[in-house]
Amino acid sequence: MKKFFKLEQHGTSVKTELLAGLTTFLAMAYILVVNPAVLSAAGIPFDQVFMATVISAVIGTLFMALFANHPIAIAPGMGLNAYFTSVVATTGLSYQVVLGTVFLAGLLFLLLSLTSLREALIRAIPDSLKYGITGGIGLFIAFLGLKMSGIVVANPENLVTFGDLHRSVTLLTILGLFITLILMARRIPGALFIGMAITALIGYFTGQLHFDGFFAAPPVPVFFDMDLPGVFSQGLYTTVFAFLLVTLFDTTGTLIGVAEQTGAMKNGELPRAKSALLADATATTIGSMFGTSPTTAYIESTTGVAAGGRTGLTSLVVGCLFALSIFVSPLVGAISSLSAITAPALIIVGCFMMEGLARIQWKTFDEAFPAFAIMLMMPLTASIATGIAVGFITYPVMKLVSGKGREVHPLLYIFGLIFVIQLVFFPAH
Repeated sequence: MKKFFKLEQHGTSVKTELLAGLTTFLAMAYILVVNPAVLSAAGIPFDQVFMATVISAVIGTLFMALFANHPIAIAPGMGLNAYFTSVVATTGLSYQVVLGTVFLAGLLFLLLSLTSLREALIRAIPDSLKYGITGGIGLFIAFLGLKMSGIVVANPENLVTFGDLHRSVTLLTILGLFITLILMARRIPGALFIGMAITALIGYFTGQLHFDGFFAAPPVPVFFDMDLPGVFSQGLYTTVFAFLLVTLFDTTGTLIGVAEQTGAMKNGELPRAKSALLADATATTIGSMFGTSPTTAYIESTTGVAAGGRTGLTSLVVGCLFALSIFVSPLVGAISSLSAITAPALIIVGCFMMEGLARIQWKTFDEAFPAFAIMLMMPLTASIATGIAVGFITYPVMKLVSGKGREVHPLLYIFGLIFVIQLVFFPAH
């Protein structure tokens, strides 16, 4: 195992990787409950989505572990499942037809991942955008944690405001946050995971965490419940393109963000990028066959990275835990239902991801503003894809008007144009 995952080369150990895998799994276990809840609103049976969620997560994450050797987990994306439900609601089509569009998008995704296009894209992205993407994802994660816990709540005048400290879940989050911060300051190994465990115990003894049993027989998976002919008869090509585009760049952005945290980026390139991209493409295609929206690389993987995860062994642990979760759905549902357990880790990880901002050339405006725009848009639009789009659009424009157009890789001009089309005609939300 040490040789296969090259643990010594990456400066890690089996114990650290196991702990990191547990941390990542706990941080993203909510998807096992939330994804079926969202997609069942589109008409897909809850149990079918639950099994599809597990199957796609296991396949994608194990592929990432065994072939790409990165500590990055794959699962159905939150923004993508919301888009799926909105397509069903606005068009009046059956979920089977829309699953057909996901399947076709997955096949196109696979074909693209087999070419050098996506790897070339990663090489083409300038450092300022890479660091901006990392920082933007950090703000996105932190804002998600603040929102999940009720520390930040909606406000009709200012969009958001400070939450109500009388709410038990908010108080538990703040307590868990300070416990974890103390552990981090004391440099305790696995501080994020230990912090989550202590928060869960406090939640249980204060009556906020409830268990209605621990084990249950797994639901029977449903295979190929889709209507492919309906995709063509209804002319849903723009929907296929939208799924493809959002999945393509959501994953690429997250891969860059997590890889920057692990130190895997070498000379602006991600090692074994093709395998990493194929992991998501394969999971999206197979997941659609069982009944879920497209998958993506999960930003919650950064919680495991912060706990020390550096190799695919972390992902292997996550994949195995997802596989085991089919037998402990009541337990997973209980833990993932209490946001105070994972919110502190998300907030702290958001801080970690600000490190790269020091390397942005802030005094060079045509480098600084695109990075700033990415960081501004990701949390405020609740969309990684939108933030990436804004960066890809503003960077070549700024360079052109500054007389530096030749410094920009041709791919950035192409994708800048594509993103303009996507934001105008195929918005993710």
